[in-house]
Amino acid sequence: MTTTANELSYRIEQKRNINGAFPGPKSQALAERRSAVVAAGVASGVPVYVEDADGGIIRDVDGNSFIDLGSGIAVTSVGASDPAVVAAVQEAAAHFTHTCFMVTPYEGYVAVAEQLNRLTPGDHAKRTVLFNSGAEAVENAVKVARLATGRDAVVAFDHAYHGRTNLTMALTAKAMPYKTNFGPFAPEVYRMPMSYPFREENPDITGAEAAKRAITMIEKQIGGDQVAAIIIEPIQGEGGFIVPAEGFLPALSAWAKEKGIVFIADEVQSGFCRTGEWFAVDHEGVVPDIITMAKGIAGGLPLSAITGRADLLDAVHPGGLGGTYGGNPVACAAALAAIDTMEQHDLNGRARHIEELALGKLRELAEEVSVVGDIRGRGAMLAIELVQPGSKEPNADLTKAVAAACLKEGVIILTCGTYGNVIRLLPPLVISDELLLDGLEVLAAAIKANA
Repeated sequence: MTTTANELSYRIEQKRNINGAFPGPKSQALAERRSAVVAAGVASGVPVYVEDADGGIIRDVDGNSFIDLGSGIAVTSVGASDPAVVAAVQEAAAHFTHTCFMVTPYEGYVAVAEQLNRLTPGDHAKRTVLFNSGAEAVENAVKVARLATGRDAVVAFDHAYHGRTNLTMALTAKAMPYKTNFGPFAPEVYRMPMSYPFREENPDITGAEAAKRAITMIEKQIGGDQVAAIIIEPIQGEGGFIVPAEGFLPALSAWAKEKGIVFIADEVQSGFCRTGEWFAVDHEGVVPDIITMAKGIAGGLPLSAITGRADLLDAVHPGGLGGTYGGNPVACAAALAAIDTMEQHDLNGRARHIEELALGKLRELAEEVSVVGDIRGRGAMLAIELVQPGSKEPNADLTKAVAAACLKEGVIILTCGTYGNVIRLLPPLVISDELLLDGLEVLAAAIKANA
């Protein structure tokens, strides 16, 4: 049964509260210390420093409370201090913080693998490997695909984001800030057109037709028998929360299977109840050969994973996969607790409830202003694409202004998109209805005021 907002309990008051101008003096002092020691290339979108966080609230060191509609980029789905996760971390850390699973293994790693094999799509034999970050998971999924197939080419898509390592930068579509001046990049990566319904030249193109367009290009430019893997985010994250047209993913997956190509679903941002299903591919019944996971997997602790067909992952020689910190015991304990919280509170149901509440408000807004080009997403992974009035021309300046206006009122929102014109909403799945609606009211007012 889905947990209602009234059944959720919180440790700190769930109310936004701004005590005058910010950043306050404590945050300013921390910013000065930071500038002296932290590299300038690490940027932060919000100029305050966190003291506490719980439910849908982030409280800064100066006592300001902000509504969190970003979840640390889809990480704190169970909240930033879920009691079950906190207790599990404390218990695990009291026993041992590290041994390296490749040296002296432990049960937590095995238990997480069992859970992921159970939760990921498909009833085939599976194997799992644990890592630390989403990019690391993607790198290893590609490694497995290349070894298992004996092929080199990897296909990614327009608007994709897969990480900041050398290979994942090659897979990522957006140049600035992720790729500019960081090359040369890993070879044998090819980019194909994505299904982006709002920006298709032919608005009537179906998902199957969009897939055929990409498949034809693969066949002509690479050759299907040369492709080791197709990697795709079922809902693209940094690219703009792009939901491909229905039928696009199933058609690609089916063709990949026919050609012996490993179909990799990058669910780093969209996994673990974020879209109202355990994984976004579940909405269309797609069963990937390999699925990459991170972000929401462990309640905020660094953990990532790949789960895939046993024959693929077992093809790798002993020692070919792993890493010193991969599947850290404390992170594994957090993951087991987070998954338990997701199931106990039916956070898939909560995500669908959030979608219902938010889409109602956002569609009302779209009727009132001419700058909302598209509203899209699934569950608690929703987006507003802002445009110049009466057109589809991206409106990045408005997007920045809206984010700034929301922050001024105590609401943290994230922006994204190839064109920098998308507001993405990623609230914690445990946010109360009242807090979510308050945040959406602030967002709507900001768009109206700046349109």
